[in-house]
Amino acid sequence: MQRSRRPRERARVTIREVAEKAGVSAMTVSNVFNGTGKFSAGTRDRVMAAIAALGYVPSSAARRLVGAAPARVGLLYAGVDSMFIHAVLAAAAVASAERGLQLITRKAGSPAEALEVARSLQRSGADALLLLPPFDTVLSGCAEFAALGLVTASIATAAPLPDMITVRIDNRAASYAITERLAAKGRRRIAVIAGPQDHSDSVERLEGCRAALAAHGLSLPDDLVVEGRFTFESGLAATERLLALPQPPDAIVAANDDMAAGALWVAHRLGLALPRDLAVAGFDDTLLATRVWPPLTTVRQPIDRMTGRALDLLLDALRRPTGEDPPADVLEAYDLVERASA
Repeated sequence: MQRSRRPRERARVTIREVAEKAGVSAMTVSNVFNGTGKFSAGTRDRVMAAIAALGYVPSSAARRLVGAAPARVGLLYAGVDSMFIHAVLAAAAVASAERGLQLITRKAGSPAEALEVARSLQRSGADALLLLPPFDTVLSGCAEFAALGLVTASIATAAPLPDMITVRIDNRAASYAITERLAAKGRRRIAVIAGPQDHSDSVERLEGCRAALAAHGLSLPDDLVVEGRFTFESGLAATERLLALPQPPDAIVAANDDMAAGALWVAHRLGLALPRDLAVAGFDDTLLATRVWPPLTTVRQPIDRMTGRALDLLLDALRRPTGEDPPADVLEAYDLVERASA
């Protein structure tokens, strides 16, 4: 019986080869790679060019490519207290355990910290990364991040990325659907509490609102758009500002459930009857959506399914030679969940 032969694997580039090409020591390459120690900008540029030219992959990732040990996945998320992030953390913990993965979590306080936190995750043994906005678009296309050699997936982003696996919903279409529902029910002065505009998903959700209003012949003036931070507190502040307008809105679309809950809180404090005086809609369908009164009409992102799918794709990518296929882009279905708030 003829046995199939495994294709010969390409020899892995070593750190010494990178050092030789760059004309520096192996320690200097390590320092540049990890962002530690002292080196000049010129040295950094030579090392980064050598890494790119040779296709250097760090040894920890290389070991996992041949299955020498259980893979470790690092989850990088924003340091914001939101129910969506809590839901992703819980989903990732369960999905990782089901797949025999080790999960390492780190939060970054700002986009500027993303690269260093990614390096920290790799130093802790991460072979692959799972990102949440805004860190996907911050790190995509970054040469220093690419040099880490970490297979990366992003969930809940707005669009495909050339160097990362993406698992997402159509944020623009989902936002259009929930805004259109309000307009179809006769709401004519619809305000938006947008998410941070450095998040690609926030930008798409705002554009979806604009498109739905335009389809009904309605405008979205600047005074009816307030940027929040995906937090309950920012939803409070935004709603107070909107309801203090000479012509307050008769409906509010919030870019997540936390900010929508803040809108409900302010409306109750002002004695408004909901949804008669003010309709409120959220986004994500986290646990919070059914813990407020009235329960939130919202868009359901399939967080558990998206997280599990992203981990499966990371595992598949770790088992393949690097650069074999372009990163996958998976578009999951969303649902419009109608409850009593709108």
